[in-house]
Amino acid sequence: MLMAHPAVLRDLLDRYERLRAVAGERVVRAQVYRQLQDTAYTLCVTTGTRDIDAALRAARSRAAQYPTVEAVVAV
Repeated sequence: MLMAHPAVLRDLLDRYERLRAVAGERVVRAQVYRQLQDTAYTLCVTTGTRDIDAALRAARSRAAQYPTVEAVVAV
């Protein structure tokens, strides 16, 4: 199975978390919910999972295996 680049997974994780935070607000546009659904779907596809909880675990695990550029420079 092809795996997404860790940087792509980090971006998807960040986007998902930002959209979830916005979706938790009182008044939210339908567009935000659609973007959240799209991002969840993309996370599932890129991790080869079928539900968002498994996708989040897989994406976080894969992203954690590879240091970010900032982490490498800091060492």
